[in-house]
Amino acid sequence: MNRRDPAISKGIDWSLFWIYLILVIVGLIAIFGATYKEGDPVLQTFINFKTDYSKQLYFFAVALLLGLFILLTDSKFFSATANIWYAVGIFMLLIVFPFHSNIKGTQSIIKLGAFNFQPAEFCKICVALALAKYLSRPDTDFSRTKSQLIAACLVLFPAVLTIMQKETGLALVFCAFFLVMYREGLPSGILVIGFATGTLVVATLLMEKNTLALTLTALAIITAYFMRRQISRRRSVLVKIIVLWFLCVSVQRFGVPFVFKHVLKLYQVERIYSTIGKEVPQEYVDAHKKELESQTGKKKDTDYNVRQSKIAIGSGGVIGKGLLKGTQTRYGFVPEQRTDFIFDTIAEGFGFIGCFILLCIYMLLLFRIVTISERQRSVFSRCYGYGVASVIFFHLVINVAMTVGLAPVIGIPLPFISYGGTSLLTFTIMLFILIRLDADRHMVLR
Repeated sequence: MNRRDPAISKGIDWSLFWIYLILVIVGLIAIFGATYKEGDPVLQTFINFKTDYSKQLYFFAVALLLGLFILLTDSKFFSATANIWYAVGIFMLLIVFPFHSNIKGTQSIIKLGAFNFQPAEFCKICVALALAKYLSRPDTDFSRTKSQLIAACLVLFPAVLTIMQKETGLALVFCAFFLVMYREGLPSGILVIGFATGTLVVATLLMEKNTLALTLTALAIITAYFMRRQISRRRSVLVKIIVLWFLCVSVQRFGVPFVFKHVLKLYQVERIYSTIGKEVPQEYVDAHKKELESQTGKKKDTDYNVRQSKIAIGSGGVIGKGLLKGTQTRYGFVPEQRTDFIFDTIAEGFGFIGCFILLCIYMLLLFRIVTISERQRSVFSRCYGYGVASVIFFHLVINVAMTVGLAPVIGIPLPFISYGGTSLLTFTIMLFILIRLDADRHMVLR
């Protein structure tokens, strides 16, 4: 009889596997379209391990082998070793400092012969497992501030180490895990504070500082006026309004300038201001004099990548020019075409329709992951599933927003599609662990 081996296939959600397979194939086609050289034998270059699409094909083969190994692993293994994996992830981040290689401005990569390994990518798996383990503990009361702070530290500690390695983009990805905490009971007020802080930072960049300070003062006065009855009964309400106003003005006057002068690099400041269409204020340029003096040659056009990306996307039109027929993506006008800006190859080759279909596939993937997460009996499996969905969602939104100029260029790959062995292996392992956990969804893991 022709039937699947029940030891492997029992309980497996095959729809998730087929979506994964489609995305990886799309990635191989996109990398091929961006890097193939006219006249080269296609079959030979796909198997010689010299071209980017050939290397990605081999990475995919390794990823499938790891996926098969994960499917054969007992689900209890992941919950039992979650804390160990977190310790391993932190250890790998720490050994980056003495053994890293300076590659394209980042110090987060370790060269292993012909391969580049980025521990910060792998650490996303470790954090997803450790956070799920902590939230699923019987003694964890996530309504308590102490438990919320511990969970936040689990997420933010590797993010801080990643920032120290000059990899701000990947560090921001760890913030996606706060969505998992929100699902498990993190007060919505904390997320509101986070979005409000982001809005205040953007307003600080867009508005003149005195005008913004007066606007914040006016908002505080208006709020106090409409809450005058509550204030008359409880003076603490007025105190809270005054403290909130003071914090907002402090962030606007001192917090944001300090970060832009002493924490961020000049190129990062330039990318942020380029996104909002403004020139970098002279005070920030002066604060980075030493960095400017160390630069040689012409000043780099930080807006070049985004401008070329927009041209490539617009060049594709509605139906696209076809594979290997693009002008912007075939002749190297868009830097990092195979990695951070791989979306441009799809946009120019297959147009708006191709982009729309790709985004629909991603939405189907995310919907399926959330559906699978919600049907778990185990809190560990549910939290892990939401961790996977949050990371993929964050990567997708930021990467696409980068290509169209709605977010700063921070070097975040498109899941399963961008070139890179570490990225592909990381996302594959994350997804297949979820598939394995879902296959044993009748179990309650701790």
